[in-house]
Order: sequence, then structure tokens, then C-alpha cells
Amino acid sequence: MKLPFLAVFLGIFLGASLFSQNHVSVHLDNQIYYILEQAEVRGLCSPLSGSRPYTRNVITKAINEILNADNAGTLRAAEREILEQYLARFAKPKAGLDWRRGGWYDENPIGESDILFSVNAGVSADIEGSAGIYPAFNEHYLGTEIWAHAYLNGDIGRYISYGFIFEGGLIQAPRKLLGEGNTYYVGFEDSADGEFVNQTTTVYSSPMSHFPYSYKKRWDGSVYFFDDLSMYRYWPETVGGAYNLPVELTGSFLDDRFIMRLGRISHEWGTAPLGSSLAFNKMARPFASIEAEFNPVSWFGISSLFGALEYYNVNGIYDSPKSFQNFFSITMLQFKYKEYLFLDFIDAAIWPKRFEIGYMAPIINNFFYQNNVGKFDNMAITMTLKAQYPGLGSIWGSVFVDEMNINSKMFELDRTMIAIQAGLNMPLPFLAFSSVKFTYTKINPYTYTHHRNILPWYGDMPMEKNYASNGVCLGYYLPPNSDEFLINFRTAPVKNIFTNFQYQMIRHGASYGPNEVHGSSLVSELDPGGRSTKDILRRYFLRDGAYQWMHIFKLGAEWNLAKVPVTFFGETGTVISYFTNIKEPAKVTGEPHPYSIIDTPDYPKSTGFIVTLGVRIFTR
Repeated sequence: MKLPFLAVFLGIFLGASLFSQNHVSVHLDNQIYYILEQAEVRGLCSPLSGSRPYTRNVITKAINEILNADNAGTLRAAEREILEQYLARFAKPKAGLDWRRGGWYDENPIGESDILFSVNAGVSADIEGSAGIYPAFNEHYLGTEIWAHAYLNGDIGRYISYGFIFEGGLIQAPRKLLGEGNTYYVGFEDSADGEFVNQTTTVYSSPMSHFPYSYKKRWDGSVYFFDDLSMYRYWPETVGGAYNLPVELTGSFLDDRFIMRLGRISHEWGTAPLGSSLAFNKMARPFASIEAEFNPVSWFGISSLFGALEYYNVNGIYDSPKSFQNFFSITMLQFKYKEYLFLDFIDAAIWPKRFEIGYMAPIINNFFYQNNVGKFDNMAITMTLKAQYPGLGSIWGSVFVDEMNINSKMFELDRTMIAIQAGLNMPLPFLAFSSVKFTYTKINPYTYTHHRNILPWYGDMPMEKNYASNGVCLGYYLPPNSDEFLINFRTAPVKNIFTNFQYQMIRHGASYGPNEVHGSSLVSELDPGGRSTKDILRRYFLRDGAYQWMHIFKLGAEWNLAKVPVTFFGETGTVISYFTNIKEPAKVTGEPHPYSIIDTPDYPKSTGFIVTLGVRIFTR
């Protein structure tokens, strides 16, 4: 949604009346998204929007459609029980205190009007412990996530819902110092005016107590440590305290065809399965935004969002945001042909803060608008095409274009900053809500990055414009110059248990050390000059430096107790890691080289064993 719609939103808000429905969003980590995804693939319900999260009312209507449709021949008894459990979970609470929900509910008219105002208040908790053991290094790492939640949500009339959550936690996510890298390539000549300057960066691993690229930051802003609570730090290497403040004010109109929201929550956009989006992924940190979704007819929908991104507190709360002051605009057009063919087109922009009405307006294309106001901003477009045959499965392909030139050399140029993905999702004819998913994803060097610029309205400070918020990519979870082959099998062997097995092969260019591959980090910056002519600005995946190969095997489960509001969860597995390097003693630019497996102090072999166990109490 953009600013002009805010007045409309408030006008409808003030006029809302009649009975209550709940339009607060359901968290993207909830298993119900996977259930509805599989129901769509099997043809058990109408296709849902590619703009997530969904509201409780949207989810409840989809569940009722599945249960009430003529699905007797395909819906298993266990699946019906699972769906009925979720209906009960999202049902309107009874007035008073409910110990099974961990909350209190009340509903009353506002004054003498027929507008009902409801309040649902409660608490919940997540407690998680994790460990990573690495025999080759004689090292082990322990992680902690202990979060307490207090929430307040409810309805104002028939069309408006509100939700406020305060989360406070103790967290520890230890990482390993890997070395130092460069934002530009080694040997880059800094510009005389200080606009383009090669900077040294400190490179860390993913949290060692978790599987690679699977850890999602749950805290806002900074981390606080008990030795000095006045210090604002950016990572919990040891146990520290943190907070998280999701909030939303959501309106739903025209039988859920028009949804508007002011809030700070996580999103996932696109018709690919949840967690696969290249443009706006659930792994991104939430940020304050205004959004709208309009689905006037069954075959077309439009979603649009405008928000303020958040800085990454690496150098303190005063210095870090000096170079990161960005807005984010994104618009998605969705086209559907019944339940068989889906196409979405996403247009996104990262732009340093100013009053730029064209980026705020969903009817104006960001990519072309930049040509009218000056080349100061970071544009991206994404397209996903999905074909589906109910009962058999779906296939899809996505492409994210950050920057590229179309010519005969484009597949060798670093300037071809694109990400591609292809996948297959098949339901399995045994157990409840069973499926297998195959995906291949490739992220080219420098994708999601952007070089810093001195801008007319920010003085002499070069401003960052990478596709990130709070140091986390808004798109896919892999860093630039990576690829991934993934197999995921999920099922519900009984009505209260979900299990999954996953294998990943991930390859990623080293962003540190003597054979670092430039363009392999989210903070990399592509040389603004000679992008189509300089030999050094050519890429040869696996054949232009050191690359880490990871084979990841993991098994996870979630058990929801039937009679008490407690959920146990966990996962365990192993990570086999090694590096390959080109055979030359140092990188020779402009041409590919043979590579082989190595084992050095900078690029060692290792095998890690990961385990995570946790419990949720009064699951929201």
C-alpha cells in the first residue's frame, strides 16, 4: 500500500461496525501454511494469494472450504482431524480466562453504538537449546533462544483487527571468525573523491550451533549484555538480552478481496512454495511498512508495500545508520488461469529516504521511474511462472534480476547480477499431508548488492543500497555467488506430529582469505566502471577461487500435545564441509582454471553434528 491509501484506510476504520471477525496475521512459521500449500497442490481448495502472511479469517475460510467440499475420496481421516484442530485454534475465544490458550478474552460495544471492540490478551513462551560439535577442530558451540511473549489483539468492528506483541529474550548464537575480506576486489583503485572506496570487512561463519544459512534473527535493533546494559551490540556471541516488537493494524474488506495493513511483520511474496521466494523471503527481518492487497477477480491480484528499512548495528547506533537510510517499495502483479497456471511479476526498489512519490505509488513502475528522477537507487525485478496439475504436483521457475546487460558475453560478466530457481513439488499418496520438493537455486556474484554512492541530499557520506534490512537479505537466504540443490520430504505420520527430512548441497565462493572470490558477500560492491570490458569483472563459478561445498542432512519433527498447550520440536543432522580451490597459487583473472579439493588453515575440511531441541508453551 502507498501513502494515498492511508486516508481511505482511516476513513473505513472509523466507519466499521457490526459483528467481529479476526484479521490479524498468522506467523509464517506456522505449519498451517504448509498444510494449505499441499491442499492447493492436491486441488482440495481454491488457489490462495501469493502475498503472505494470511489473516486468520482467510485461513479459516480455506480450511472450511477443504472440509466442506466434496473431498471425501481424497481427504484422509488424519488430515480432517488436523484441519479441525486448526479451526479450533483460530476460533473465536470464549469470554473470560482460558488456561488452555494462556489468555483472556472480552468483547463489548463501543459506547452506545453497535461497533464491537474485542480484547484478547495472553502470554506464551519459546525455549530452545542448540549445539554444534566439530571433532576436526576439537570445538563445540552452544546456542540459546529463550523468549517470553505478551500479546494483545482483537477486533474493532467487523473489518478491522489489531495486534501488538512484546517479545523479550535471552539469546546466544556463537559464530566463528573466518578472516578478512574486501568490499571491492583486491587491487581496486579508490576514487579520488572518496565515493568508491575498497573497505576491509570482518567475515564470520553462520551460527555454529545451527545448520548453515538456517538461523533467523529474532531480535530488533541491538543486543544488550549484562556487563554494560548501556552498550548496543549487534550479535550475541555470548548470552545477551534482546527484544522484538511485531505490530499490525489490519483491515479486510469486500469479503477478504481487499486487505490493508500498517505494521511491522514478516512477509513472503510469490507463488513459489513458502521459503523459496527470491524477491521477498520470510527469512528477512520485519520492518515498519504500509501495504495493500487487492484481488478483484479470481484471475488477477495486485499487492504493494512501502516501508522503512532498518540499519545493521555493526559500528554503533550513531555511526552505523549514517550510511544506511533506505526505503523499500515493492509491487507484485499475480495472474492465474484456474488452478493450472500462475504468473507473478514483482517490481522492487531500494531508495535512500526522501519524498519520492513515484516509488510510493503502486501504479508507477519503479524500474522505468528511476530513469525519470536519476540513477540513485537500486532496482530489481522478479518473475515466477508455476504450472500445476491438481493431485500430481507443481513445477515452477523464478528469475530475480538485479542488473544485467544482454549480450553474447553476459553469462561471463559479473554485471549479470541475477538469481534463478527451478523447482518441483509433488504430493505423496501415503500418510497425511505428505510431499517431496526438489529445488535448484543459483545466486550470481554481486546479486542483492549495490555499490555505495554519494547522493545530492546526504552530503559527502557514500550511502549503502544493498537489498537488505538489518544486515539480512530481503530475498533468498543464500549469499551472492552461491548455488543450492535441495530435497525436502515432509509428512504428518499422526495428527499431532509433523516430520521432515532435508538434504542440501550448497556451494559458495569464499568471501575471505588468500583466494577470496569477489562478489561473494552481501556487502560486496561491483566496480562501477568497465563492467563489460574489464577481465577481472568476469565470473567462472567454482573455477575462479576458493569455494566451500556443504552437504547438509537433517531430520526434524514437531509434536503438538493433544490435551495441553505445549509443542515440542527439534532437529538433528550433520554438515560435511570442504573447500575447492583453483590450482594456481593465486587467482589469475579473466579466465577459468581447474580446481581440486584442498585442506588448509584458511579453508579446512570439517564435519559438524547439529542438534536443536525446544518447547513452545501456549503456542500463538
